[in-house]
Amino acid sequence: MIGFVVRRLLQLIPVLLVASLGVWAMIYAVPGGPVGMLVGENATPEQIKAVTAQFGLDQPVLVQYAAWLQKAILGDLGRSIHTREPVLDLIAQRLPATLQLGLAATLVGLVIGVPVALASATWPGSWLDRGLSLWSALALGVPTFWLGILLILFFSVEMRWLPSASGYAPLLTSPAEALRNLLLPAVTLGVYVSGIFARFLRAALVEEMKADYIRTARAKGVGEREVVGRHALRNALLPFVTIVGLMLANFIGGAVVTEAVFTYPGLGRLLIQAISTRDYPLIQGCILVILVIYVLINVLVDALYAVIDPRVEYA
Repeated sequence: MIGFVVRRLLQLIPVLLVASLGVWAMIYAVPGGPVGMLVGENATPEQIKAVTAQFGLDQPVLVQYAAWLQKAILGDLGRSIHTREPVLDLIAQRLPATLQLGLAATLVGLVIGVPVALASATWPGSWLDRGLSLWSALALGVPTFWLGILLILFFSVEMRWLPSASGYAPLLTSPAEALRNLLLPAVTLGVYVSGIFARFLRAALVEEMKADYIRTARAKGVGEREVVGRHALRNALLPFVTIVGLMLANFIGGAVVTEAVFTYPGLGRLLIQAISTRDYPLIQGCILVILVIYVLINVLVDALYAVIDPRVEYA
């Protein structure tokens, strides 16, 4: 499996190169180009010429891209236009909060969605299955911003149990404070994604329950709980793990709406602030980091296939 992971990482190099080219080129798509962004609208020709020479913008385009890529590989993503802080430092301040929220929301989604899928697949077509399917549809249909506002009104305004504005506290050093700040945004995202988890896992389980090995297990007198939990569930997890990985990557990419509702200091909120202030180096850095995390999660999901199903071969 180690050889497979290494090959997958090597295969990602051209993907990341093409994506980095798109991220770098986006700065040339803005009105006025990178020079106009740096000097402003009322710059004199002398100022424009000085900035062009200072940042190497008078060099060929490929030379500029190679220089930017070399710095990015070494961890230099430039400096924010407004704060003048290194972009990588700004991202590093927000990334732990985003990772913590993404993992917590995924865990909430699994805790809710997996039992719903198991119950629905065990008695397909029953009143319980129809009721749980209706709940999954409601979970997918309720907007996250609306659910977040309702949770704030009840738990923060009425009951005064939890803070309405969620900050960041490390879970390992301050578990109680971290849970108080994580609970509302994690539940908001987790309820939504639980509907997705329940639907995909139920569909996979129902398909597996029709397989010949399930009929054989039942004919041998194996109990229904063992048939579903030990045999069908393990095979149904292969496509399900892919969905879980994609949802986790989306959360880390930035649950922008939820972070805005709870004023959560995550990477998605940082990206929105950078867009609103036209801070293009920060925009480039955020998108590039999100892209790298996204592809690494995909590699991790592929590696988990061997843990779930030893029959998977990595030739």
